[in-house]
Amino acid sequence: MTEKELIKKAKEVRTKAYAPYSKFLVGAALLTEKGKVYTGVNVENASYGLTVCAERVAVFKAVAGGERNFKKIVIVTDTDKPKSLCGACLQVLSEFASDLEIICATLKGDKARYRLRELLPKAFKRMSTER
Repeated sequence: MTEKELIKKAKEVRTKAYAPYSKFLVGAALLTEKGKVYTGVNVENASYGLTVCAERVAVFKAVAGGERNFKKIVIVTDTDKPKSLCGACLQVLSEFASDLEIICATLKGDKARYRLRELLPKAFKRMSTER
């Protein structure tokens, strides 16, 4: 799966976002190590706190599909400049891929590239249960 194809998938799925409050539609395409792609959109809620970002929707779908190893995620927004991921999404992604490649893109084609460890250098990790 090429970067261009991933961006196209994120753009296409973005139109299915449920964002009646913010009108901020986000699409995500998550590529697994096995080459499978899971997409996600943001889903807002009247209580705001229960809103779920597109990135987490894609991760949750992948995990439900039996995937745990991710290679790359693309996020597409309709903004002037590429938007980064929120802290909650970064933390969820860090559970599965500390060196994940992240591409933030706009509908106009502008892109920003990161590694997860750059955006969340001190991710919370599970404490060892060994004694």
